[in-house]
Amino acid sequence: MISDPVSLLKRLADPTRLRCLLLLQAAGELCVCELTHALDESQPKVSRHLAALREAGLVRDRRAGQWVHYRLHEDLPAWARAVLASLAEGARGCEPYATDRQRLAGQRKVTGEKRKVCG
Repeated sequence: MISDPVSLLKRLADPTRLRCLLLLQAAGELCVCELTHALDESQPKVSRHLAALREAGLVRDRRAGQWVHYRLHEDLPAWARAVLASLAEGARGCEPYATDRQRLAGQRKVTGEKRKVCG
C-alpha cells in the first residue's frame, strides 16, 4: 500500500499508469477493455501497468467472468486521493487526458452501456 508521497509519485511518473489512474478516478470502475480503448494502447501494455498499480496498492481488481474491472483502492490514504483529484482537475483540458476521457465517453455512448464493448 502507498504510504508516502515519494512512493506515489514514482508510480505516477509513468504516463500510462497516470492515465489509467486519472480515468479510474473519474469513472470509478473500468474494465481493462475500456481502458485499452480509452488509452488507444494494447491490452498487454495496459494490463501490465494495471498489475503494477495493483501491486503498489493503488487499485483493486474484480473479476466478472472473463473480464477484469479496476477501481481505486478503497484504503488509499486521503492525501493520495487528494493528489489524484487535484491532478485530474489540473489535467482536465490537457492532452492526452482530455482525449482519453472523450474516447471513453464516446465508447459508452456508441455501445449504449459500458460493458457491451467488452464482450
